[in-house]
Parts: sequence; C-alpha cells; structure tokens
Amino acid sequence: MSTHNTFNIDEPSIWETLKAKSDQDAGHIRAILANARELKGIDVDEIAALTHVSDPELLSELFETARYVKDTIYGKRLVIFAPLYISNLCANECTYCAFRARNKEVQRRALSQEEIAQETRIIIDQGHKRVLLVAGESYPKRGFEYVLDAIDTVYSVKHDHGEIRRVNVNIAPLKVEEFKLLHEAKIGTYQLFQETYHRETYGQVHLSGKKADYDWRLHAIDRAMAAGIDDCGVGILFGLFDWRFEMLALMQHIRHLESAFGVGPHTISVPRLEPATGSKIAEQPPHAVSDIDFRKIVAILRIAVPYTGIIMSTRETPNLRRETFALGVSQISAGSRTNPGGYGDNIKEDMSQFSLGDHRSLDEVICDVASLGYVPSFCTGCYRLGRTGGDFMDLAKPGEIKHHCDPNAASTFQEYLEDYGTEASRAIGEKTIQEFIVNMDELAGKRSRVMVDKVKKGKRDVYC
Repeated sequence: MSTHNTFNIDEPSIWETLKAKSDQDAGHIRAILANARELKGIDVDEIAALTHVSDPELLSELFETARYVKDTIYGKRLVIFAPLYISNLCANECTYCAFRARNKEVQRRALSQEEIAQETRIIIDQGHKRVLLVAGESYPKRGFEYVLDAIDTVYSVKHDHGEIRRVNVNIAPLKVEEFKLLHEAKIGTYQLFQETYHRETYGQVHLSGKKADYDWRLHAIDRAMAAGIDDCGVGILFGLFDWRFEMLALMQHIRHLESAFGVGPHTISVPRLEPATGSKIAEQPPHAVSDIDFRKIVAILRIAVPYTGIIMSTRETPNLRRETFALGVSQISAGSRTNPGGYGDNIKEDMSQFSLGDHRSLDEVICDVASLGYVPSFCTGCYRLGRTGGDFMDLAKPGEIKHHCDPNAASTFQEYLEDYGTEASRAIGEKTIQEFIVNMDELAGKRSRVMVDKVKKGKRDVYC
C-alpha cells in the first residue's frame, strides 16, 4: 500500500503492445471473444487486439459479445441520475473547457446554499433520486467547505413526494484529510477524470492552475480510497489523444487500483469532446472519435471490466445513447443541465460547460428507455446498506447482486411512475415492470412483487 503514490503510466509498454497486437487473425479475435464470455474480464494484450478490429463480421461479433456480457450481469437495469452544477468558478486553464480561467465568454456564478436548495427541488420534481454534484475547480470564500455545505443542503431538501437519496461528487482532487471529510459527508461515488493519460498531451491542454499537475490528478483516486471512499469513478475525455492508447492506459490505472486496494473503479465514464463556448480545440478535436469507434470503446470496456458501471452522459445524441445501452452502458444522465442554476428559469446558455446532444426531459427519456425494454432504476440501496467497494464486487461477481438490484430497480421505477410519471410513461412503464419481474428468478421475482406492491399502496423508499 505504501508504494501507490509512485504509480505511473508506462507509456512505452502501451505503444509496444498496440504495435504487437495490430495484426491479429480472425481466429485469435474469436478466441478472445469466447474468453470474454466467461465474465472474468480480458487482459491488456487482448484489449489491444480488439481495438484494431475493423472487419464488419468481427465487429458484429465483438458487439454481440458485449451485449451478452451486459445482459448477463446487468440485465435490463439502467440507472438514472442528474448532474447538479453548483459553480463554474475555476482557476485552471484547460483548453477544451468553457469554465477555463481566462475564458471571458462565460458568465461566472457560484450558487448560494439557497439557490442549491432551489435547484435540488427542481431536480426532485423531475423525479430524480440521485445527483452528481459538479463544481469548477475553484470555490467561493469557504473553500472546500462550500462543497461540504452543498452536500448537506442537497440532502436536507424534502419536497412533496421526494428527496435526493444519494449525492455523488465530481470535484477537484483533494488531500487525504479532505477526502475523509467528503467520506463523512456520506457521498456515494467520488468521480474524477484524468481527461487524457498521455502525459505530453495532458501538458498541452492543461496550461495552468493546479490541474496542470498530472501526477496530483493521477494519484487522486489513491488518496480517495486511502481515505475510505471505496466507490470511485474514473474517465477519459475521448478526442484529446489516440483512444487506443487511452484504453490501455486506463487499464493500467485500473489494475493498479485493484492491486493496491483490492478493488478497481466503481464506474467508468466515456465522454467525447463536445463543442464548448470559447474553446477552439473542442470545436475540432485533435483525435476525434468516430461513432463506430465510440461503440467499440463501450463494447471493449464492457467485456474488459464486466462488473464496472459505464456512464453515458447527455453529451451524446438520443440515437447513439440508445445503441450503447445494449453494448455496455449501465448508467445515464437525463434531463441534464451543465451550468450552475441551469434547472431554474431565465438562465443563459453561455454558462454551460459543454453543449448537450440530448435535450429531452427525464420523462421523455424514461418513455424511450422503457419502450426499449429497459427498467430505469433510481436505486440507492447499496450505498445505504454498505454494499460498496469490495463488498459490492463480492456480490456482483457470483451474480448475487441481482437479487438486490433488480427488485430495487422495479420498486424505484414504480415509485417514479406513481409520483412523477405522465400518462405515457405510466402506460409503458407498468408493462415494462411486469415483463421485468416475469423474467427474474424465483427469489428476485418474489421480492420484487412484494416491494412493488408496497409502493403502489403508498410506501416510499422501499429497497433491499
């Protein structure tokens, strides 16, 4: 454990592996895909080989394997959340981001605690139960305590039928002592993206501010886990550098965390670089990722780390989001705003961090997701019952977690339909829940029927 802060990405080995695996025959690719169906993940050499797949037939087989892994582990559950931006103040100069320090085209704003409460009420009224709290990497006068106050504020809001039951957090890297305070604030997942693992590119796009320190950011997840936060999320901003390199570097990071702490990341996010006010590089990504390569990224990640959640934001269009559900995505944002105060009225768009590809309301997304046979889940049970980190994986790997997650998905979706659903979402939602329960095993099905019935009779926050 004492050596975790010496971890670094081994760039030469990544390039060597990619070169060595650039020309694999179909038989070898099919052997990798067969191995992936064992649900134990695949190694770096195998990942490298899959990144080079371009033959349409093999590509189809890759996607089919990803669908098998996703369906076997996650079934039809799709976790739903909303981002809550509390501030766009930032001292960093990140060339791809609208929040960068020297960007004069974006109006700056840090929400007061009263404004955070109002945003929370609006999100609750949409039907959400979990949020991802996001802030630029500078804070108002109270510094980091501003974030802790904001978490308390979100949890304190009870409005009509609802409340936010879990706050996940995406904020600047902290010291271990600060991470301990974050842990004590009862957050769910701490999320942090390296953006790019390629050190030279990292320096080219992070010009100043604390974020310019590559190593401080790379080792942040180590510090979070050392502080007791065992559910952490990582991610790459695809488009800054060669996606194949990024995939193998990400796997080095994951294997390091597994070795040092016994558990890898709880989630992986896969944002692509999207247009952002005042950013030329965001308009023309230096390593733009095509839609087909983006699907490959999701599929390869799903079979490489089968029990890790994959998050898809509203950066992407509805069509592409739909396609990636089957390939591996297990969590999505919906009804999102990416600027502080964005859920309220009279908010200018020039405060957004990036442009959205999916502008639909939560209920519209719910109707779409349910019509595809997926069950939107607002579950937060694992966090509150201590099923996090290694304890979660101990249940996930033998398949036992389904006996909790499936019933919780059914009951929380039923709660959404009862309290927030429209006529359209209730019609398709009731049918989807019934089909979902019918296809469960006996234990999960029995548990689900009892829990859903309790919700229909007026009980709320039913979970197991």
